[in-house]
Amino acid sequence: MEATDMEVEELPPSNPDPFKRISLKNSIQTNFGDDYVFQIAPKDDWTAMAVSLSTNAVKVYSPVTGQYYGECKGHSATINQIAFSGPSTPHVLHSCSSDGTIRAWDTRTFQQEIFSFSFGGSGNNLLAAGCDAQILFWDWRSNKQVACLEDSHVEDVTQVHFIPDHQSKLLSASVDGLMCIFDTEGDINEDDHLDSVLNVGTSIGKVGFFGETYQKLWCLTHIETLSIWDWKDASEKSFHDARSLASKGWTLDDVDYFVDCHYSREAEQLWVIGGTSSGTLGYFPVSYKGNKAIGSAEAVLGGGHTGIVRSVLPMSSMPSGSSQCHGIFGWTGGEDGRLCCWLSDNAPEINRSWISSALVARSPRTRNTKRHQPY
Repeated sequence: MEATDMEVEELPPSNPDPFKRISLKNSIQTNFGDDYVFQIAPKDDWTAMAVSLSTNAVKVYSPVTGQYYGECKGHSATINQIAFSGPSTPHVLHSCSSDGTIRAWDTRTFQQEIFSFSFGGSGNNLLAAGCDAQILFWDWRSNKQVACLEDSHVEDVTQVHFIPDHQSKLLSASVDGLMCIFDTEGDINEDDHLDSVLNVGTSIGKVGFFGETYQKLWCLTHIETLSIWDWKDASEKSFHDARSLASKGWTLDDVDYFVDCHYSREAEQLWVIGGTSSGTLGYFPVSYKGNKAIGSAEAVLGGGHTGIVRSVLPMSSMPSGSSQCHGIFGWTGGEDGRLCCWLSDNAPEINRSWISSALVARSPRTRNTKRHQPY
């Protein structure tokens, strides 16, 4: 394990630093080879964070101290998504893989436990998964498959999400450029339960919901474009030149890729997180009401990673607030195999929304022709 203490170098007074400074607390070398980090996911009570690696394994650490807890090994191909279970079984970690399995692990013993993954549904009993161009549903209580939707998409389904506060609604997104909204009440079928189809027009990498009633939807594509949707009325704001707009928002290297988006309900602000091939990240504010714009970076994370960053987990999304995270801004993981912990600058002029409990963390998906296809 490697640990370093590093401060981001300040620019000389003649050229004041326009960015909020985030200092590096420490970093963890997760392996001793060329493997890298895919995703970081927190436990419900934030006592642990799971990290998926390109070794097809998941390692578990403390998000505050970085202490290593153990490893889940069993997948034979790329791990595409990880998530801890809810409060009823907080020790259970779920993972799905290109090996065609969804696994559940008991993180008290780090052994595989069951073959199920509960995503939602009106009765909170449905597991949904994208498998090739199909969407599969199981009732996790009986471990029985209840539906297979195979006509809505013609290429790989990269994302499936039950919509927050609309638990019977499922959104699927695919390489075919389509996002489909399904109603999962009753006996699920495409003839009666496909509510709407949104055409993004290019391969979809990652989506997320935001807004007061989660009616808004952001979408990042595999060619690094961004679009903002109202999934109820199908209205859209597209940022086809998102990368060039973000690159103009700082004086550093051009933005090569996007990792994620984050939304603060308190500030009613959406940020898109862009990165450079050398591992520097920026939080760029997105204006989607009225005139479209991507503004100058409001936070920069530099000096920790030496390669592409795949995952960002801000500690400010802890439901109990920032008092337990000891000033930690968050964690990042990337293709250099490192986990980096970042501290927020405590200067009085800090925008408090950055350390409020309203900044919501979501998982990443980035794409490069030389990097592994993560679906």
